[in-house]
Amino acid sequence: MPITKYLERNAREWPDDVALVELNPTITVPRLTTWKEYELMEPAHTGPYREEITWKVFDEKANRVANYLMARGVKKGEKVGILLMNCLSWLPIYFGILKSGAIAVPLNFRYSSDEIKYCLDLAEVEVLIFGPEFIGRIEDVVEQVSRNRLLLFVGENTPTFAENFLVQTSNYSSKAPQVDISDDDLAAIYFSSGTTGFPKAILHRHSALMHSCEVEQKHHGQTKKDVFLCIPPLYHTGAKMHWFGSLISGSRAVLLRGTTPRFILHAVSEERCTIVWLLVPWAQDILDALDRGDEKTGDYNLDQWRLMHIGAQPVPPSMIRHWLDYFPDHQYDTNYGLSESLGPGCVHLGVENMSKVGAIGIPGYGWEARIVDEEHNTLPRCSVGELAVKGPGVMVEYFNDPKATAEVLSDDGWLYTGDVATTDEDGFIFLVDRKKDVIISGGENIYPVQIEDFLHAFAPVKDVAVIGLPDKRLGEISAAIIEVKEGFTCTEEEVNDFCLKLPKYKRPRKIIFADVPRNATGKIEKPRLREIYGGANLVAQENEVM
Repeated sequence: MPITKYLERNAREWPDDVALVELNPTITVPRLTTWKEYELMEPAHTGPYREEITWKVFDEKANRVANYLMARGVKKGEKVGILLMNCLSWLPIYFGILKSGAIAVPLNFRYSSDEIKYCLDLAEVEVLIFGPEFIGRIEDVVEQVSRNRLLLFVGENTPTFAENFLVQTSNYSSKAPQVDISDDDLAAIYFSSGTTGFPKAILHRHSALMHSCEVEQKHHGQTKKDVFLCIPPLYHTGAKMHWFGSLISGSRAVLLRGTTPRFILHAVSEERCTIVWLLVPWAQDILDALDRGDEKTGDYNLDQWRLMHIGAQPVPPSMIRHWLDYFPDHQYDTNYGLSESLGPGCVHLGVENMSKVGAIGIPGYGWEARIVDEEHNTLPRCSVGELAVKGPGVMVEYFNDPKATAEVLSDDGWLYTGDVATTDEDGFIFLVDRKKDVIISGGENIYPVQIEDFLHAFAPVKDVAVIGLPDKRLGEISAAIIEVKEGFTCTEEEVNDFCLKLPKYKRPRKIIFADVPRNATGKIEKPRLREIYGGANLVAQENEVM
């Protein structure tokens, strides 16, 4: 059945239970705590912006969206784009699109004007729903994107080139539309992360969305009592598919705007969150703040926090060991996935496999995985090759790109991920690197992730990226871009001394002290680093960073 049925069930069974909370500590607003204060408009104190909706209101808003879109001529199978920051409107709009039978097309909120236009054209989006943060970017290309396309604005002070979406939808029925939706119907287009060029449009069916709900709940055991803290952007499959565990269990979720350690710990404490999905930089920031004494676990109510899990990128084992120093009772899981496999869970470590920290894990619920050679033959255990996965969440295709589809998707349903991996003797999968990121230096294959994991164990290192740079003699050499923790100093000599524990060919040939850029899903932007540092002879870097 489509996931919209879960929303309708929750609205029936728990109509008055809170479904979603939007929390924005970057905005301070009056906090009214009694009816009398509301009547007199005399705030008792101020606090972070906070708003919530119940399951009933969530479902009614989605129904209004669906009925409005249908009244405006949107037909089953047509595409509706979403360009919004995380907010309480995001998920009701997404579910309203699905209920109308249309295909939801979330867009990355970091896209430039040209990228927005490119993705709208590639996915053949007929309607775009966007928020106030994007007025300028839409305006830059409005003449091109408004042709035969309806632009709907979510917010106040509607720009002249769009219509006000929230005002118009409020006038439509809150009853569910009568649209026949099957598991085989097309449901959503997600875009690849774009770290290797312009994004591809990844098409999925309703059955894949449904399987994501089941995978998340099977892996992390969400119950009605759980509270999920959602920090990453909802346009990305990772955040939304982890939230699907809240949907299937009817439990509450908190959408947090802000990623500082204080914001995260405060949200966990005040909202009584039990499950938090973090990206590596956010987890590292929390550890750094605790190490410095800027934050103290005793200042927060954290006893209910049972699970911390990470995905979207390789996770340094040293960081998880350090995490357990502060949170020894936490369950931990690593989740591996791609937008082509509808997000996280096609491989996962499993909370019961803490002894295997460092692995991305074993095939997830309903999934198969294998390591293959260049001809896609299955390799024996402990071999290095490309990771391939197969399961109900594999994409239909790269929309409008049959050539790219054929390159990664076999006729029998295997998805070739482009990730280099290996297994141990127990069958646990370890990510080695992206095929495109492998450095070939003097005929030796160097896998940057292995060096990055090693350097993450060096105390002054906050973040690190290893890339290949051109070299006349060796073809490529490895360079480590190191971001130093606040309050630490670090020299090139100290890094080189630490790297003496590595085999000689794996030691970085160049050390660069600089910020490590990551995209909104936490992935290192290595093409950008290659562009910055790979084009010309590098000037010697400062040997010391304060």
